[in-house]
Amino acid sequence: MVNFIWLFFILVGFIVAVLQGRVDDVTKALFTGAETGVTVCFGLISILVFWLGIMRIAEDAGLLQKIAKLLGPIVRFLFPDVPKNHPALGYIMSNMSANLLGLGNAATPMGIKAMQELQKLNPDKDAASPAMCTLLAMNTSSITLIPTTLIAIRLKFESSNPAEIVGTTLIATMIATCAAMLIDRWYRHRYYKSRPIPPLPKTPPPPNRSAPTSTT
Repeated sequence: MVNFIWLFFILVGFIVAVLQGRVDDVTKALFTGAETGVTVCFGLISILVFWLGIMRIAEDAGLLQKIAKLLGPIVRFLFPDVPKNHPALGYIMSNMSANLLGLGNAATPMGIKAMQELQKLNPDKDAASPAMCTLLAMNTSSITLIPTTLIAIRLKFESSNPAEIVGTTLIATMIATCAAMLIDRWYRHRYYKSRPIPPLPKTPPPPNRSAPTSTT
């Protein structure tokens, strides 16, 4: 759907430029935009590499694990239909930890793995489950303590104070997250009100390795 929207905008812009005789301006804008995009991407590489390295150090030092433990009760409250100790919960907590630090690139793989694990619990494979909708809403509106990517972009364009957006970004993401979770709770209530709550799938017990084996 998004691809069709962008295609519509491009076609409309090109048609309007032809009607107004400003095709040259469109051509210049295309090449200028492409050049700017490549320049910004190269400028962001160093910043993202630095913060991804900090993320790896924090992971090896156990910081992400501690953040994940703090987020554990919140995650279990937001995802009551996911069994305890399920692999999806670990991926969800890692995704939330990375988003808190503003590392969207690092959070994306964890979010994809969490979706894959939630899909295994989904009884209807053709529709998103409530847990999957909650994860999508939470990931999109996640509270961000350090907007790393935005700071990197502001640095690239020579902002006098690139980190001044930290406070406003924190407030904005907190409001967005609260609104997203309230809407998610409301739709969950409507969803479960119209149908019975399915029982949680049971994780298979580990094999009993101490049991004697028969010999022939």
